[in-house]
Amino acid sequence: MEDDLFSGIANDEQIESKVVKTFQKSFGQVQNILDQNRLLINEINQNHESKIPDNLTRNVGLIRELNNNIRRVVDLYADLSSSFTKSMEASSEGESAGVTKSDGRVGQKRFRPGN
Repeated sequence: MEDDLFSGIANDEQIESKVVKTFQKSFGQVQNILDQNRLLINEINQNHESKIPDNLTRNVGLIRELNNNIRRVVDLYADLSSSFTKSMEASSEGESAGVTKSDGRVGQKRFRPGN
């Protein structure tokens, strides 16, 4: 029974480690896209201020790229939200662990937020 408790703890740590890695990867991707967007916005502004027809025409493509990047960021945040929800569900299922009662028998205890 003790082995079950330790395997449950190890499983929680594996889930937590996987979640942290997923968040770090996703936030890194988001940051890279946001950095690209900053550069795109700067170039769009410079082209607009120059009022040179070729630069203004180039802005059309730059703005499309910016919009696509924004969509990618939204998708990444949606994936993060979904991953977070799944990890919380897995974590709450894992919290239904065997608990030893004072009489030495094993019972089930369900932990709930706010209790």
